[in-house]
Amino acid sequence: MAERSTATSPPQRSQRDAEQAESAGTATPSTPPAPSRAADPHSGHRLAKRYRLEECITRLDGFSSWRAVDEKLRRAVGVHVLPADHDRAASVISAARSSALLGDPRFVQVLDAVEENDVVHVIHEWLPDATPLSTVLQSGPLDAHESYALVSQISQAMAAAHREGLPHLRLTPATVLRTGPGQFRIRGLAVDAALRGITSEHPQRTDTEAIGALLYAALTQRWPYGDGGYGLNGVAGLSKSSRESLATPEQVRAGVHRGLSELAMRAMVNNGATATSQLQPCTTPEELSRAIAALPRIPAPEPPPVDLAGYQRTTYQRGPLGAGSPQGAPLPHSAPAPPVPPTLPGRTGAALKWGVSALLIAALALGSWQLADALIKGDTPADPPAKSDPPVAEEEVSDPQVHAIQEAVEFDPAKPGGSQNPEAVPNAFDGDPGTFWHTSNFYGYSKFGNLKEGLGLVLDLGEPKTVDTLTVSTIGATQLEFRVAGPDVTTRPTSLADFQLLAQGGGESHTLTAEEPVTTRFVLVWLTDLPQGSDGNYRGRVSEITVSG
Repeated sequence: MAERSTATSPPQRSQRDAEQAESAGTATPSTPPAPSRAADPHSGHRLAKRYRLEECITRLDGFSSWRAVDEKLRRAVGVHVLPADHDRAASVISAARSSALLGDPRFVQVLDAVEENDVVHVIHEWLPDATPLSTVLQSGPLDAHESYALVSQISQAMAAAHREGLPHLRLTPATVLRTGPGQFRIRGLAVDAALRGITSEHPQRTDTEAIGALLYAALTQRWPYGDGGYGLNGVAGLSKSSRESLATPEQVRAGVHRGLSELAMRAMVNNGATATSQLQPCTTPEELSRAIAALPRIPAPEPPPVDLAGYQRTTYQRGPLGAGSPQGAPLPHSAPAPPVPPTLPGRTGAALKWGVSALLIAALALGSWQLADALIKGDTPADPPAKSDPPVAEEEVSDPQVHAIQEAVEFDPAKPGGSQNPEAVPNAFDGDPGTFWHTSNFYGYSKFGNLKEGLGLVLDLGEPKTVDTLTVSTIGATQLEFRVAGPDVTTRPTSLADFQLLAQGGGESHTLTAEEPVTTRFVLVWLTDLPQGSDGNYRGRVSEITVSG
């Protein structure tokens, strides 16, 4: 699909000019809008008799952005407000409606875009638990694993948006939100640029350079332009008048992952940065996404060891510091004494002790008499019975075999081929619980907004295998089913009726076991009820799947 930039009326501004003006608290002069009764909304004002404005976040260039409350659904939302006669009102409402149609959960979703009573208002999700990347970086740079997650998710999301002709044009540390460890979302797709009148002749290159700058900042805690920005110090050498090349992330900070450092430079080469390898620069989010996928997997860092205060590391120890030993002194390596059974008190204990002793004496005497009698008669005592090995429990006979998943695809009978998040499907069985595949957002009802019976993933084992257990980890309590295709099925089924139900359950950690092992090549993980997120919407997220038998 051809690139499409946000359409605005003159005067046009570049992203850099708009950001510098906004950070200084002023905006580049534009044609002032005609006076309007809604030009200056205030806290407590209601829009569409539903959205109550609570806190003003931005007031700039004729528009304002607010945290508000949706009194109908009782949830927080974000609102952009501008007069209907504003010179950019038409482009804003067009961008908002196009963004809403994308429906990609990697972006903060536009919920509504309406012109009413001489006011244009755009309603979008409000994520109370999300933190802007600019705030996250105040405490230090990201580690290699999380930086990889950031650039991978942002580039994949923007590649999908550009395929629909939707550039962002204002990707910054303030518009990228960290929603959890290694999880990021983008806000303001197309809308932020339309509000500020930002355009670009090469929108894909503009967004790719911005992603490179985000990766550079994540690795170094520096904004890769001389003046800095978003609370980060700058790095000299990238301005158009500079004769010096931009220092690579490896040169700015020791220990930076070399592959990620090169990727940042290849993405920013569009504005004068020098690539650090002979590889071609990345000029589109799609190219950058492919370059990231070609990197070796970066594992998550090991958690630091936990040292317990007052704990003495010895082979054997009594008490928190060892009995009779000064603090820090090593203890002798001696085995603990066997436990002594408690004695019964009083006369009962004494009588029992004498009774047991008498029985032992009688048993010894009887055994001696029988042995002597056998020797006198010339008989040899019988050999004691051979000891047999103890029975082996069934679960010790063989461990269940985990089957490798050769391929997985989204399964949506209503839309063959899948339409949720196909790029993230490998995350569901990559061995990393920090990554996941997720569905789109659904509003109002946990059962897919009452639009579908379910959604899932079809796992291809490559050839028929014996299976009996499906283990699934999800984010949030999710209802799902364990289904399989018949033993003779060699092509991936397209109908739910082609899969046999073996087990079902709910929760975040699922271990579903069939009554009897079955032979199949195709396993279906079928989600039937979704958890509600902090934003009030419903989505399914699967972080890890294993199939065994």
